[in-house]
Amino acid sequence: MCVNYKPPTRLEIANFIRSRMDDPAEWPIETWQDYAAPIIRSGETPDAEPELVVGTFGMIPKRFLPPGKKSITTMNARAETIGQKPAFAKAWRLGQTCLLPAHHFYEQNYESGKAERWAIGMDDGQPFCVAGLWRSWEEPERGVSFAFTQITINADEHPLMRRFHKPGDEKRSLVIVPRSEYADWLSCNNPELARSMLLPFPAARMKAWAAAR
Repeated sequence: MCVNYKPPTRLEIANFIRSRMDDPAEWPIETWQDYAAPIIRSGETPDAEPELVVGTFGMIPKRFLPPGKKSITTMNARAETIGQKPAFAKAWRLGQTCLLPAHHFYEQNYESGKAERWAIGMDDGQPFCVAGLWRSWEEPERGVSFAFTQITINADEHPLMRRFHKPGDEKRSLVIVPRSEYADWLSCNNPELARSMLLPFPAARMKAWAAAR
């Protein structure tokens, strides 16, 4: 599963996806669990522009986990069970889809016999968006915060993504959304239609490389 990625800057996002950017919050140069990162979600009305909000990586931020459940991670939602898992089911039914802008994401490669950090991105080096879900949280001090998860699919047969994860483990991949489908993904409020959009991205348009730790 992917637990770390590099998001684009605000200016880079503005150059490849049109969205309102009223949220002034910033985000770190890399994203890990509970870190802030940009989310693109649909506007509040059908004819409104998509909007960028800054949320927490992980559908249930650590500060909202119930006592005794501090080891739960909700950074990745499996497409096969997204409608059944309590952490994701409500957002999935409500069509709270989002786009997660990224420069590249990181996975462990074991081809050398030991775990090595590799980066995966687009062949042309351009930013892209990953399919995600978002939800809001009522903060104790009043106000609302946002959180999100990435959606993953099986990648056992994917020419590139099957190279990652431990030997013998199931291979998984994030769902990279083609730019031509951004609007369709954000406006999709039918779970079965949304599920039909969770497809592998062509390996020929991707690249992977050894990355610094």
